[in-house]
This record gives sequence, C-alpha cells and structure tokens, in this order.
Amino acid sequence: MARSPRRTASVVAAAALAALATPATADPTSTPTSASTSTSASVQNPHYVALGDSSAAGPLIPLQTDLSCLRSDRNWPAVAAARLGADLTDVTCSGATTADLAGRQAGRVPPQLDALRADTALVTLAVGANDIRLGTALTSCFRLHPGPVGPLRTCEAAYTAGGRDRLAERITRTAPRITAALGQIRHRSPQARVYVVSYGTYFRPGGCWPEEPVWPSDADYLQRTFDRLHTMLAERAAAGDADYIDLRTPSARHGVCAARGERWMEGLLPGAAAAPYHPNGTGMAHAGATVADAVGSP
Repeated sequence: MARSPRRTASVVAAAALAALATPATADPTSTPTSASTSTSASVQNPHYVALGDSSAAGPLIPLQTDLSCLRSDRNWPAVAAARLGADLTDVTCSGATTADLAGRQAGRVPPQLDALRADTALVTLAVGANDIRLGTALTSCFRLHPGPVGPLRTCEAAYTAGGRDRLAERITRTAPRITAALGQIRHRSPQARVYVVSYGTYFRPGGCWPEEPVWPSDADYLQRTFDRLHTMLAERAAAGDADYIDLRTPSARHGVCAARGERWMEGLLPGAAAAPYHPNGTGMAHAGATVADAVGSP
C-alpha cells in the first residue's frame, strides 16, 4: 500500500515554490553575471532575446548564471540559441509577470523589454502563469489524506464556488496584457520573428496521488487550467502577428508523474536539480530543441 507524503516534505517544497514568486536576493559575495549570454562572438549571428518567467529561466538547474533571477545556463533559450547559432540576450527571470516585462521586477531587476533592439531578429516570450498565480493555486491543492471526505473538499470546488471559475477569470484578465506585450515587442524590434512559448505538461490524467499530493480530480483541474492558459496564449499570438510554440504536447508523457529518468518536469520532491514543479535539465534540453526546430533559421 502506498504511503502518504510526509507533511514536513510538503512544507519544505511548498516553501521552495513560494520563494519563486519573486526573484531571489543576489549573493553579495558572488561574481556579477551579465544578463546577456552570447553563443558566439560573431557579429553575423542573429540577435535573439528571450523574455519570460521561471519556466524558461530554469531555477536551481546548474549552473545558475544570475542569482537574482535564478537563471540557468542550461535553460531552453540557451539550448535553442546554441542550435540556431544565435547571439542570445537572456533576461528570463523567475517570478516574472507581464508587468515585469516593462517594469522593474522586485524594484531591482531591469525591465525585460529593455533588452530588445532594432536589429533583434528573434524573440521568445514565455509568461502568464504568475499573472494567474498558478504556483499558489498548485500548493493550495496539496492534500495529505485521501478524499474528498467529510469537510475536506477539492480545490477545484474552492476555485469554482458560486459558479465562477476564478482561475479562468484570471486567464481572461491576463489576455490583454499578453497582447500589450506583443505590441511593445513589435514596436521595439519591428523586424523580429516573435514566438509565444507554452508551458510543459504537469499532470497526466488523474495525477498520481500520493506520489504527488494532489487528488485526481484536482490534478485534472489544474492541467485543464494550464491548457486553458495555453489556448489563450495561442490566440493572443495569432492576433499579435506572432507564432505559437507548443511544449505541452511533446512533454505529455514526461510530467511530474513520469518515472525518474523519463521526467522532464520535477514534482514536489525533485529527483533532479530543479525547483519543484519546474522543468529539469532534460526537460530544458527537449524544450530548447522543440523551439529551435519550430524557429528553423532566424
């Protein structure tokens, strides 16, 4: 009989997730690193700017090149840039929302859109989940006991009480922010090819309680919410003269419930170097290859 997850492990991992809601404070003893990472010194290489949140930044995947943003040198923008032979300026930052594209994140991280140039040839945008507070929603769905039973109710019931789906409403409110961001990208880099990139798969149908402490119906609800977000992102991309890259489909068998070694997304207790409920190095490698194949030649 499977054992229920330990409460202490849940608390630790939930705290790790909460820490990603805002960028980490940089270690004052560390050597500052540039937000711009070039795959080649050649000026002939097309300029590529990666914008977005932790799904692209790669928190806790070594090596972390920017401790303020928990950004990895093995994230999917770096993988895609290497395959494309592009000169990468990576300003993805853990905890970023659409507001942080034009604003200063946590009062100290420069606006991501400032990395764009008139000669930028390629832009990827991976953002939206933090606007909807999906990380908080996920941790609120943790259940250490089987159910629902008695006073315990599903987290879907909590988010849809009164006939309103609050997460769906947040997605609707986020849509115009994606449109505005794409407009700003077009204004600053009018010649660039722009790609809106989805999130990966989190849960297989029915989830995998108790290995991941989310009841089956809630695992399905959370994945449906991510998929609703993906639909909105695809629609906003089409309306904003951008292309959409789907990471959900290729990662469908590699979410948090997959066996170790087949997992591209880590769960509550990561088995590889990655933040909980974030892509691991393998996931980043596959995502980068998918993005590079979709882009072709920038």
